[in-house]
Amino acid sequence: MRVLYLCAVAALAGFPVACNGEDKKVTNPLEHKLTDIDDKEYDLSKLKGKVILIVNVASECGFTPQYKGLQELFDKYEKDGLVVIGIPSNEFNMQEPGTNAEIKKFCTTKFKVTFPMMAKVVIKGKNQIPLYKTLIEATPNKDGEVEQVSWNFEKFLISREGKVVGRFKPDIEPMSDEVVKAVKTELEKPKP
Repeated sequence: MRVLYLCAVAALAGFPVACNGEDKKVTNPLEHKLTDIDDKEYDLSKLKGKVILIVNVASECGFTPQYKGLQELFDKYEKDGLVVIGIPSNEFNMQEPGTNAEIKKFCTTKFKVTFPMMAKVVIKGKNQIPLYKTLIEATPNKDGEVEQVSWNFEKFLISREGKVVGRFKPDIEPMSDEVVKAVKTELEKPKP
C-alpha cells in the first residue's frame, strides 16, 4: 500500500514513475506495434536483426519526391537486411489529407512503393503514437533536449538490435551520401 501511495504522490508531482510494471518506459522501437496501411497489425519485433529506416511521409509536400529515393534505397539494400517503413501523418500543413486507401494508391501508382507503409497516424502533439515518443526521446539534440519531428520526411535509422542510431532532417535525401553511409555502416554489423 505504501508503494502505491508513493507512486501516486510522485505521479501527481510530475515525476515519471513505473509502479508494479505499469507505465514502463519503452526505449526500443522494436517493442511497438503499428497498424499497416491495409489495417493489419504490424509488430516491429519481427524486424529484429534488420536495419530499419522509419520516415514520416506525406503526399502533398515539397519533399514528396523523396518517395523515389526511399524506394531506390530499399531496392538497393533490402537483400542486405534494410527495411524502409513509411508512416503517413497530417500534422505538417495538412499535407497528407487522404485516407489510407488513397495514400496506398498514390504511393504505389506514382512512386511504385513496395516497402511497408503504415496507416496514417499522429506523430506530434497530444495524440502522438508511442513509437514516435520513443524515437524522439532516443535522439536528443546536442544540448540534450528532446526535439519533436520538424516536418514531413524526417528519417530515423534503427540498428539490428533496435537502437536508434541516426536521425536525418527532412531535407536530407534518402540516397544522400550521409544516409547511405549510415545505412551501410549498420548493415555491415553482425546480426544479433
